[in-house]
Amino acid sequence: MAKPASTPKTPDQIERFEHSLNELEQLVERMEDGELSLDESLKSFERGIGLYRDCEGALKQAQLRVSKLLDPESPDNAEPLEPDAS
Repeated sequence: MAKPASTPKTPDQIERFEHSLNELEQLVERMEDGELSLDESLKSFERGIGLYRDCEGALKQAQLRVSKLLDPESPDNAEPLEPDAS
């Protein structure tokens, strides 16, 4: 069975992004406190990089979706919507 060409972001994907971002923020706070051992810091840093990449990928997908919505024929040339002057 073929998958649709473009699938909208599901609540699970949005929830996963928000969870990753929240976990990343908590990791940063713990690392900034300076009370982690070197090993814990390295593990936290590795986890943080993974979370960062997950969030970055989700944001890139959202940006692509917005570009396609703004100009479905040529998403690379899409320009942002201007707010109404009213």
